[in-house]
Amino acid sequence: MARLSSCIGYFFVFVILQSFRASASSSARKTASGALFIFGDSSVDVGNNNYITTIPENQADVKPYGQNGFFEGPTGRFSDGRVIVDYIADYANLPLIPPFLQPSADHTHGANFASAGGGVLPETNQGLVIDLPTQLKNFEEVQKSLTEKLGEAQATELISEAVYFISIGSNDYLGGYLGNPKMQETYIPEVYVGMVIGNLTNAIQALYERGARKFAFLSLCPLGCLPVLRAMNPKASESGCFEAGSSLALAHNNALKAILTSLEYILKGFKYCNSNFYNWLDDRIKNPSKYGFKDGVNACCGSGPYGGLLTCGGNKKVTEFQLCNNADEHVWWDSFHPTERIHEQFAKALWNGSPFSVGPYNLEDLFFNKEKLTIADIVDAPDGEHFQ
Repeated sequence: MARLSSCIGYFFVFVILQSFRASASSSARKTASGALFIFGDSSVDVGNNNYITTIPENQADVKPYGQNGFFEGPTGRFSDGRVIVDYIADYANLPLIPPFLQPSADHTHGANFASAGGGVLPETNQGLVIDLPTQLKNFEEVQKSLTEKLGEAQATELISEAVYFISIGSNDYLGGYLGNPKMQETYIPEVYVGMVIGNLTNAIQALYERGARKFAFLSLCPLGCLPVLRAMNPKASESGCFEAGSSLALAHNNALKAILTSLEYILKGFKYCNSNFYNWLDDRIKNPSKYGFKDGVNACCGSGPYGGLLTCGGNKKVTEFQLCNNADEHVWWDSFHPTERIHEQFAKALWNGSPFSVGPYNLEDLFFNKEKLTIADIVDAPDGEHFQ
């Protein structure tokens, strides 16, 4: 009975503190960070690949992409509408962050450097995408132009207060490793994951050296459950997912989590938001009705088994494709990418998720310069028990 009373007491303390944070939110909005810089792949590309020479599979500038009416038509986003960083910008009271390559774009609120098909490693889809090292060089260009436009002091403040959102790695494992027999012969999975994480760590440190302090990461989803991998792998597990793909994603996420924990101690002022996107999405794939979906397996737009053939848009080698009646009922939009509704739901989780799901900061904490609040501060629990 004493233990139960103690738990109830902890719960009420936590509710009170969370309520205090919520009530303070409106006053804190005036001190929000004024910029968002985005690095990554098709999960967050908002149109950079519209401006480069690449293959149709790396572009989303044709209908039915963007069909849900939020935009006037296709924008280059691999979604039926918005992607996660569009929602995050909205929650932070920022305008939509433009692609870096968009002519005459205003970068005073940030820039999106992401490129569909891009990887952490330059070898991933080389020559067809903007890889992460090149995205970093493009950021340096923006930083220089902001300094010229705003002056060094104001630009330095903008860079240090901005949030840096990174969503990349899937292509390194899908095409760079699983789709590359030579790479599999050269590296065992553990070594390859270490190589990807090592290069990603270098990128984080490079941004830190240029003034970045606040980071957010979209960890990898269960890659083996993508409609494309379900369709391509008849030897998939009983769940229908290709275990080798999901194992690589898990190894990547675990390694990234360990690196971020270390960097928080090593780099002064380094703050970050991370979460378990793998389990979050896996639950919606397996139990779609719990979250308002009807289908967690099949793509809304595509062809073949599970909609796993990337034919959405009809500009690929196979020009015919099927399109579902209501994308909001599906977890997956096309063979590789989730629907706008998934993007919105996870954006909310990243924005104001509790320490049970997001840590050590959520995005609201980072944008509005709040101190982190963890369950471990309230309940005497082992470090890391609540954030898995």
